[in-house]
Amino acid sequence: MAEKKQTVPFRGTPEQEQKLREIIAAHKEEKGALMPVLQQAQEVYGYLPIEVQQIIAEGLGVSLAEVYGVVTFYSQFSLYPKGQYKISVCLGTACYVKGAGAVFDKLTQKLNIKSGECTPDGKFSLEACRCIGACGLAPVMTVNDEVYGKLTPDDVEEILSKYN
Repeated sequence: MAEKKQTVPFRGTPEQEQKLREIIAAHKEEKGALMPVLQQAQEVYGYLPIEVQQIIAEGLGVSLAEVYGVVTFYSQFSLYPKGQYKISVCLGTACYVKGAGAVFDKLTQKLNIKSGECTPDGKFSLEACRCIGACGLAPVMTVNDEVYGKLTPDDVEEILSKYN
């Protein structure tokens, strides 16, 4: 499987780094500190890029490999930033059999990103999800908290235009 490329450059601020270092200091002596530090770091940055992982590894005195292993093991953590508009397409059974795969493919084509990535301008991120509980509206996608149902690939452009 090809490595995903980060589509948005890391733009951490000195204030974010200071907050991260305070989080590390508050947990440094605790057993099992890595998980709470990662969770709080993701709250600060919105995701866990390699730059943040390196600071955590150094601050907690663990290897970068250990940090990366935990980040990539748990689905709650993201290596990639989320866009201003988070698009999620349901690929659960009901949605998939009604054409969600084609809707997802149209989004990847229009946005020129893959699942888990963010557009270079930081506007849109895209991911696939499993059943959101709106099977009667299949196929379904969400943009932030807005739900769109009974979709076809032809609907994608009009929906995206609402967020430009």
